[in-house]
This record gives sequence, structure tokens and C-alpha cells, in this order.
Amino acid sequence: MPSPPDAPVRILLLGGTGEARALAAALAGDDDVTVISSLAGRVQRPALPVGELRVGGFGGVDGLVEYLRSERIDAVVDATHPFAGAISGNAVAATGGIALPLLVLRRPGWSAEPGDEWHRVPDITAAAAVAQRLAPPGSCIFLTTGRRDLSPFAADSEHTYLIRSVDPPVVDLPPRHVLLLDRGPYTLDGELALLREHDVRVLVSKDSGGEMTYPKLVATRQISIPVVLVDRPAPPPAGVPLTESVDAAARWCRRLVTPAGTTDWARHPAQSDRTLG
Repeated sequence: MPSPPDAPVRILLLGGTGEARALAAALAGDDDVTVISSLAGRVQRPALPVGELRVGGFGGVDGLVEYLRSERIDAVVDATHPFAGAISGNAVAATGGIALPLLVLRRPGWSAEPGDEWHRVPDITAAAAVAQRLAPPGSCIFLTTGRRDLSPFAADSEHTYLIRSVDPPVVDLPPRHVLLLDRGPYTLDGELALLREHDVRVLVSKDSGGEMTYPKLVATRQISIPVVLVDRPAPPPAGVPLTESVDAAARWCRRLVTPAGTTDWARHPAQSDRTLG
């Protein structure tokens, strides 16, 4: 059930990214829009957005539908991490089931430049196989894939792994590893120093995009280290609008409000505008 006609438009912002925090901040002073940011709760000390906040899962598609109804949510913006496939899929299913507008805000992925040696792979299992083939026995592989995607590397005793994660890993680790708990943003000088200190021969990363962790890719380019890059999951279905711009997402949210202050459903047909601006 949508909010009453005289109430602000209520938007559930699925967040946890810099883009989500920027969108919450952009809409914070708008009296016609109320943003409820939602974090998964998997990071111990997350950066928090301004405004109303909830933390934790919803309980799958059914739980998300119940939340949207009970909280009188008018629209959903999915600004989660590009690899947060479960919640993104649930958002598509839940909003589609009850005819709520959904916008996906997703930062662009990275593009290779001259001097890069990138090996794109479809998933983390393939990344492990390619990295272990590229790295000489006994050498160091640098993993920057997050604390939950390390299991495919756990059985490898031929290489040493430098594992960087915001929080401690929750899965089995390779027998020979160095764990570095650290949070970006990172600098080019710092990344170069780290690669040289550990004599890294291969970097493994997800195609997360963004500026905070991009210096590692500049560093590998400068000292000719190959990169194994996990491709993103499939984009949202064709009926879901997608934008890479926080400003465009803010405009989309504001266009949900008519001059009289009510939700304007007619301005958001089901078909997607892949060049939302």
C-alpha cells in the first residue's frame, strides 16, 4: 500500500555503497521525499548514510514484499554492490510482484587500458584456476575479492596468498597466506609499495568499478602484473531502469512526486530507459 496522498514519497534505498550514501545525502533536504536506507549488516563498521536507516536482511522475496507493504514504500532504488546478486534479484521479484517502481543505480565497471593484461572470467572458481595457472609455483597471488569468495583458493598449497579484506574472512583460507585487514580508499603509491613488498605476481579482483580501489589496477599496469578480473553478474531485466549517475537517480526519485505532493505513478512505465539521465 503506497503512502497517503499528503505524505512524502517513501523510498527504500538498498545501499551499502558510496553511490547509495551520495543519493541519500542528495535527497536529505527534500521535504517531499523520505529515504529509508537499508544495509545488509555484513560489515562490522560500515560507513553510514544520512537519514533513516535499517540494518539486516528481509527474509527473501516474501519478506521484502511484506516490508514494502507494511512500511508503505512507494518505490525502491537498488544501489547495492554490483556483486550483491541475491538482494538485487529479490528487489526485481518483489517490486514486480506488487507493481512498485524500481530503479537500479550501478556505478560503471572498469575498462582495460593500454598496458593492462587482464584475464576476464565468469566467476570466482574460474578466477582461481586462471590465477594459479598464471602465477609461478611458490609466488604470491593478491586476492581482493572480499572475505566470502576465498574457498576456491583454499586447497592451493603451491602459492602464497596476500588476502585483503575489510573484515576477517568467514571461510577456509589457503595454507600459505598473509591476511591484511584494510579499508579503502587506496593510493597508487601505497598499492605499488604493497605489490613490491610481497612480490605479487597475479592480482585477482572483481569488476566492482569505482575510484576507491582503482589504484591497484593502475599499479599492476605500471609494473606489468597480470590481473584476473571476475565479470559482473547479469544486468537487471530489460523492464528495469538503470543509471550510473547519482544525479539522475535523484531526479528519478523527485519525479515520483507530483506538484500536489502525491506519488506520480504514470511517469514511470514498466519499460526501461537504459540511458536514464
